[in-house]
Amino acid sequence: MRSSKLGLNFDQVDDAKRIARNIAGQVQQFVDAYTTVTVERTLCRLIGIDGVDENEVPLPNRVVDSLLDKGVLSQGVLYFVGNAILETGDEPQGIAEKIASGKMDITTLPLHPLADIQNAVEPYIERCLTRIKGNVAKRNEYLNTLGEGPKPYLYIIVATGNIYEDVVQAQAGARQGADIIAVIRTTGQSLLDYVPYGATTEGFGGTFATQENFRIMRKALDEVGEEVGRYIRLCNYCSGLCMPEIAAMGALERLDVMLNDALYGILFRDINPQRTLIDQYFSRIINGYAGVIINTGEDNYLTTADAVEAAHTVLASDLINEQLALMAALPEEQMGLGHAFEMDPMLENGFLLELAQAQMTREIFPKATLKYMPPTKFMTGNIFRGHIQDALFNMIGIWTHQGIQLLGMPTEAIHTPFMSDRYLSIENARYIFNDMRSIGEEMEFREGGICRERAKTVLNNTIDLLKQIEKEGMFTALEKGIFGDVKRPMNGGKGLAGVVTKGDNYFNPFIQMMKERW
Repeated sequence: MRSSKLGLNFDQVDDAKRIARNIAGQVQQFVDAYTTVTVERTLCRLIGIDGVDENEVPLPNRVVDSLLDKGVLSQGVLYFVGNAILETGDEPQGIAEKIASGKMDITTLPLHPLADIQNAVEPYIERCLTRIKGNVAKRNEYLNTLGEGPKPYLYIIVATGNIYEDVVQAQAGARQGADIIAVIRTTGQSLLDYVPYGATTEGFGGTFATQENFRIMRKALDEVGEEVGRYIRLCNYCSGLCMPEIAAMGALERLDVMLNDALYGILFRDINPQRTLIDQYFSRIINGYAGVIINTGEDNYLTTADAVEAAHTVLASDLINEQLALMAALPEEQMGLGHAFEMDPMLENGFLLELAQAQMTREIFPKATLKYMPPTKFMTGNIFRGHIQDALFNMIGIWTHQGIQLLGMPTEAIHTPFMSDRYLSIENARYIFNDMRSIGEEMEFREGGICRERAKTVLNNTIDLLKQIEKEGMFTALEKGIFGDVKRPMNGGKGLAGVVTKGDNYFNPFIQMMKERW
């Protein structure tokens, strides 16, 4: 028997999840008929194609673009690369290099039977899955031997633009007590339709997400984790036009957390809705298989819409994101569904409204590693008031048993935080988490009180909204600006040209093999 401290009606919760499942099912029916250039580049990477040509163009892009230019990408990259393996005896990497140098056109090779082509790529698929399994085993070994910090995990950012300077700051943060290090991605990378290559030392507001940068930071966090006796999780971003590609790179380099939302890129980066919804499916399959916790971005809705009036849109999106993730076989424990402490601090009883929503989110998603975002919209250059706002946020985080606590910084309204600013934020959270560890078990919410009534109102409004989306469809809801007051047409935005209908010979065995786990 489920119980609710807020007096939530779980029949209503079940109804909301049923409606969200129907919405996600409508989306999935669309997704299953299409692939994208990003999905196909991801498949290239998973079977071992890597590197760049003499013009710094990634080889996965060269392979996929060669098929797109010939109008045959609908059959899938595995079909043509697998056929080339049979015809030439080359490895996928060698085939990609010949395509890039103009020495081979894989669309003109004699075609072999589909079953033979599928068998030809199977060893490369198994090699990839074995590597990812090894990464999961290594993470589990660290967790069993070193252990990790208690939840809520303390999450801090590094954002210098230089991966080597990021390492210095990340290791310092781990020594100060952080559990998750997020390497903020350079401004605008989500709009690049390729993944840069190699270690990078110049970025804007963050550092480029590359596989080599992932490797460098993973090594650094393992070193400091062994030093402090605690496993340190690494977070990056697989959102944007390269969503599944970066998910694959993270799986290959043992990242632990990924920003991976079904709607964020549509709403806040104007990426085509069709492209994003197709890409999110494969990216979540990969993250699920690799044991990666995904972070969704519902907190951003409250930076463009009012945090009191739009609270139900956050919950509705969480419910839809949950169902889309379940369709990708991503376990609930790996869902860092997002919400935020974003009300105007001058609002009377705002703390109680925030507390109600955080508790409601925890009760509706009891297994999820919820991601709780700090105040940003109303942060101020007054660092003393900002520090108090972050303290109130931390109180709610421990009170409602959040999974990941993204720590606010007292100077974030002024400049990119220094290491000393991070220390103050970590100290703030650790003090409150220790001093109030069991407050959630001690306190009750009064029947008819502000918190219970707020939760009921938000849940009722959420169900009404979900019914509207179920009736009209997700694409229409996005066109109307239901989420974050941002309107996005189905055929608008960036990346639509990269959406391709699947052909008769199309196959992607990673989907079923990863969903079935091991």
